[in-house]
Amino acid sequence: MAESVEQLAKQLEETVRQYDPEADFGKIREALAFAEKAHSGQSRASGEPYIVHPIHTALNLADMKLTPNMIMAGLLHDVPEDTKVTLDEIRAKFGDDVAKLVEGITKVGTIKYRGVERYIENLRKMFLTMAEDVRVVIIKFADRLHNLETLSAKPVKKQYRIALESLEIYSPIANRLGMGEIKGRLEDAAFPYVLPKEFEWTKNIQQTALLKQKDYLDKVMKLTRQSLDQAGLKYLDVHGRVKHLYSLYRKLLKHDRSMAGIHDVMAIRVITENIADCYAALGIIHGKWTPLKGRIKDYIAQPKPNGYRSLHTTVFCEDGEVVEFQIRTEEMHLAAEFGIAAHWSYDEQKAENRNGQTTPKIDWMSQLAEIQREIADKQQYFKSLEEVKIDIFKDRIFVFTPQGDVIDLPEDSTPVDFAYLIHTDIGNKCMGARVNDEHASLDRTLKSGDVVEIIIDKSRKGPNPDWLKFVKTRHARSKIRQYARSSISNWIRDVIPKKLLKK
Repeated sequence: MAESVEQLAKQLEETVRQYDPEADFGKIREALAFAEKAHSGQSRASGEPYIVHPIHTALNLADMKLTPNMIMAGLLHDVPEDTKVTLDEIRAKFGDDVAKLVEGITKVGTIKYRGVERYIENLRKMFLTMAEDVRVVIIKFADRLHNLETLSAKPVKKQYRIALESLEIYSPIANRLGMGEIKGRLEDAAFPYVLPKEFEWTKNIQQTALLKQKDYLDKVMKLTRQSLDQAGLKYLDVHGRVKHLYSLYRKLLKHDRSMAGIHDVMAIRVITENIADCYAALGIIHGKWTPLKGRIKDYIAQPKPNGYRSLHTTVFCEDGEVVEFQIRTEEMHLAAEFGIAAHWSYDEQKAENRNGQTTPKIDWMSQLAEIQREIADKQQYFKSLEEVKIDIFKDRIFVFTPQGDVIDLPEDSTPVDFAYLIHTDIGNKCMGARVNDEHASLDRTLKSGDVVEIIIDKSRKGPNPDWLKFVKTRHARSKIRQYARSSISNWIRDVIPKKLLKK
């Protein structure tokens, strides 16, 4: 039975209250009421009131312990796109920061998905554009998660398209941002719609393995707690982790579809208070059980490129069974689950305020650079817990065609630069432009997020040389000059008698 709007609203408030009892719940309730009124009369494909989706988006954000502004933006994220309420009204009611987040999500929504083969790089570029404020991407993940969880109500073709997009684009970006739990949830929700037979096959293998292992691992976890207690080591938690289905499927393919070499369908996690205790716990576990040679991985001393930190070891436990252990601090655990989003968590903010430390340095820029080669590899610092700016974009803008293509241009570019980047003929025959559905002059300065449509005159012979006064790209300049030179050559050939030219 579906939960009512009132039940979901109560659940949202209770979830936020658990990690941030000082949040402005009046403002969150106000955002919910505002969104509910704006979406009044709208329904989802499932028949539920539309407001159910924004609340679930906000719940996904609350599960990551995110800030009230991000929660409110999650509640309001579809309002400007799907209702008559404007972004200015949201700004007046909830402030610049919430409006900025909603605006960013609305821009993401303007990208039309037109097939993985052609558009995958464009969509990756789009995510980099939105990384000017990473919170937008995180809210988009929360939005996409609920869309995937309710995908069964959509037509079959749309199910496949949305699920494939999630596997090919959203999941890799979540991974590069260190958001392991979000990556796993996105993949598992998309898996049955993209590869239904493989999904069922993997699910059966997982369930069989869990039936065999669950009681055994409960026993091993009990013995682990006893060993840690006897050694006097304080720990925060010892719990089991089930490997995500799609991740298991990928691993099975690497092992020729055999479970023989896979020992982490279920793993045991030990959460400690500090790094020294991580290594102490590793020693205690190795003192009780024999480790497998070559299976000890120290991701604390040498983190993965996306920032993941943990100690991994695989040991021979009771009766010779093989078990994987993952040992980490609570901070590492939060970062492993939610990656970059962990830096906006309530606990992180409290620690920052309490210790008076500067905001943490993270190394996710190098991962984003893998998506878009032309972006230089550099370390990026958080300027504040509420906002991340990528300096590398200060001299670039990203604008969109009406079809959703993302066009990368230098700052201060004009519609003429845009036209020539689309095609030389479009530039040569350009006579006007529409920017964000409004007529614009050809020398207008474009901004990131603008949707640009070029109006052409098929009878036009070529570009206006005066355009050289305002175009910014080398490509546009060269094409305008090239046409001017060829026009002069043609004029000379047509006007001056051939016998004079021969002389």
